[in-house]
Amino acid sequence: MSGNTLGTLFTVTTFGESHGPAIGCVVDGCPPGMALAESDIQPELDRRKPGTSRHVTQRREEDRVQILSGVHEGLTTGTPIALLIANEDQRSKDYAKIARSFRPGHADYTYLQKYGLRDPRGGGRSSARLTAPAVAAGAIAKKWLRVRFGVTIRGHLTQLGPNVIAFESWEYVDTNPFFAANRTMVPALEAFMDRLRKSGDSCGARLAVVAAGAPPGWGEPLYGRLDADLAQALMGINAVKGVEIGAGFAAVSQLGTEHSDEMSPEGFLSNHAGGILGGISTGQDIVAAIAIKPTSSIRLARRTVDVEGHPAAIETHGRHDPCVGIRATPIAEAFMALVLADHALRHRAQNADVDCATPRIPAAAATVPGKLASPLEDPDPQEA
Repeated sequence: MSGNTLGTLFTVTTFGESHGPAIGCVVDGCPPGMALAESDIQPELDRRKPGTSRHVTQRREEDRVQILSGVHEGLTTGTPIALLIANEDQRSKDYAKIARSFRPGHADYTYLQKYGLRDPRGGGRSSARLTAPAVAAGAIAKKWLRVRFGVTIRGHLTQLGPNVIAFESWEYVDTNPFFAANRTMVPALEAFMDRLRKSGDSCGARLAVVAAGAPPGWGEPLYGRLDADLAQALMGINAVKGVEIGAGFAAVSQLGTEHSDEMSPEGFLSNHAGGILGGISTGQDIVAAIAIKPTSSIRLARRTVDVEGHPAAIETHGRHDPCVGIRATPIAEAFMALVLADHALRHRAQNADVDCATPRIPAAAATVPGKLASPLEDPDPQEA
């Protein structure tokens, strides 16, 4: 199976299945000399792991990460960093009844058509369980970006099903199970999820992710554009069906006088471009949003076909997130970090000697209207 590696210079190759003995990844291209320990990675995995609230799957995985290579005496060596995470709470019997039928909206049918066989246990390779190694790799990228460039990457849930979540403060994101930057809406979100879980149905979500502190110049025209690579990586997250950079689809209804980010010696006057112009970072906050579809594995009966092509009905029992978007914030942050680390190295490889005499324009204090209602100029960024 190809297509398991992300990146050009800072690369991540994941391996494993949802119900195999372990999952993991190999991170290649991390510069040498950075202090790295499992304690740098574990907090990000703890944010993503299942069983953290009644609103997500009750699969119990500690997701303890082991560093197998690439670190000596506490420092990265520049060689491949192998990370391993054991699967400890598989219940493969939950999938016995659906092994010969296809879950609507899931990858069961396409995997069988492509490979002639599939692993039905938890979705096998297509399971969102495989985002755990990416989050572990993203923790390494996050630390390097923060140490080397002062870049901070943060995300938050902006919509849960029909519930739009207004931004209040970054400080609330890690204080509730939804990663919502809003303290007052948490009771309503919990009540909504309790009703949804009782009904047996699922819902989608929308998330925003912001990188602050990236310098201008990252990204390559035409086929290594920063926004294109970021969109590709974010679209590669399980269940993501849409990606926006900056104003995104809201740009359709904007006029040119509104959308174009005017400049002054004091700074950009807005950030509709999401911090990227011509595929190259502007030095403003890099802003992206993702749309996540409703969970495909639900216990309500759905029409389908079996492996012989006969009509069938299917109900998916077991432990599933009624909304996979609830745990997706650290995943989106990780994938943005992986793309930015890769582009930072690519820029350094070709353009380290470039000296531009034009002063850098300060970032805007404005938000992306209607998309990311958050103060991107937050003076006290919370480290991931």
